[in-house]
Amino acid sequence: MGLGRKMEWAGRAKHLGGIPRKVVLMGVGGFAKLVATIFNTTSVHNAHTLLRLVRSRPPALPLLTVSNHMSTLDDPLMWGFKGFPTSDPNLARWVLAADDICFKNPFYSYFFRLGKCIPIIRGGGIYQEHMNEALERLADGEWLHTFPEGKVSQEDAPIRRLKWGTASLIARAPVTPIVLPIFHHGFEEVMPEKFLCGRRPPFPLCNKNINIFVGEPIEFDLPRMRQTAISLSRNLSLPPVGWPTTSPHGMDEAAQRCLYAAISEQIQTVMESLRNFSKSFMKSKV
Repeated sequence: MGLGRKMEWAGRAKHLGGIPRKVVLMGVGGFAKLVATIFNTTSVHNAHTLLRLVRSRPPALPLLTVSNHMSTLDDPLMWGFKGFPTSDPNLARWVLAADDICFKNPFYSYFFRLGKCIPIIRGGGIYQEHMNEALERLADGEWLHTFPEGKVSQEDAPIRRLKWGTASLIARAPVTPIVLPIFHHGFEEVMPEKFLCGRRPPFPLCNKNINIFVGEPIEFDLPRMRQTAISLSRNLSLPPVGWPTTSPHGMDEAAQRCLYAAISEQIQTVMESLRNFSKSFMKSKV
């Protein structure tokens, strides 16, 4: 956590004229394209929706993409498909990244900061320090990507119960972001968790098929959801965990829990529908 905090300056666009960021993002983007399009085969359904929102959404309107988490290389490989603008650092996503993996030493911290990664302590709660940094990026109208399941799972199974961090960002953002769901399959074969002696391979594997399914933006009626959450919370008796009362809506902990649970359930339902669509789509191609 400390390293990530100390190197927040490295993630600023003007750090050394932006040259280190551009070098890192172009290098990582080139790696992603090499793995996704040259060494493997990647197909993207509804890519135009993602490309349109990345390139030309209204000014100051943030974009929040959410996806399942199949491997440690989902990001950046999922952005390596043909036609995606990996050479423009201004269009690159910000992403929440595990503090204990990406920020465990000064070199990693500097590299991932340049790569527009925000350190998050898994299990640290939705009000941990760098969630505010994520909110700032959304307030700036930036694109942020999250893995709301919270960790890698390579099982062919339904979308797991989502952590509330993503929901809290949607509810607390000064401008409600466009929320775009993505489901992908195949990265678990490119970077399997247990390949050799129970470990990941040293390099991404080749000759695999990657399929990425981009959904449509999820609509949230946040005023109604807040009122429903407040009403439901009146009947709850939960031990406090020290969350602040959010303003300007004045929601106490119980109401926030109800709200974040409702937002998370809506995202989970949409992502599960996208997963089912992907399975049907791939079967029709066999």
